[in-house]
Amino acid sequence: MTFFKSLLLAIFATLFLTFTLGVSFLELFNINVYMEGEQVEPLRAIGVSAIAMVLLVFIVLAIVLSVFGSFIFIGLLLLGTIAMAAIGIFWPILFIAIVIWLVTRNRDTLDKPKRTSEHA
Repeated sequence: MTFFKSLLLAIFATLFLTFTLGVSFLELFNINVYMEGEQVEPLRAIGVSAIAMVLLVFIVLAIVLSVFGSFIFIGLLLLGTIAMAAIGIFWPILFIAIVIWLVTRNRDTLDKPKRTSEHA
């Protein structure tokens, strides 16, 4: 749940920063945005840029997760390779250890008869 909280906070922070910085830049540089020959009001221009920023956040999130996902996958492959090589080398020792454990384990729990209650 922490991941989604962080994601929502990042989106809201992006929207807030885009709005505040957008308003200040539009007023500071006296920029007018035109679409189809008409001047777009500053709030709508900032809203469009805010939506573009949120889409960029999602794209960057997907890239970061895929990169870290591939690193985790490669790490698990290496650990699996090392584990399989270790089992391949030491399987006779593991086999003898399992046989000894099966022969010498405590059989008291296996030999106890089960109680049955007879209610008439």
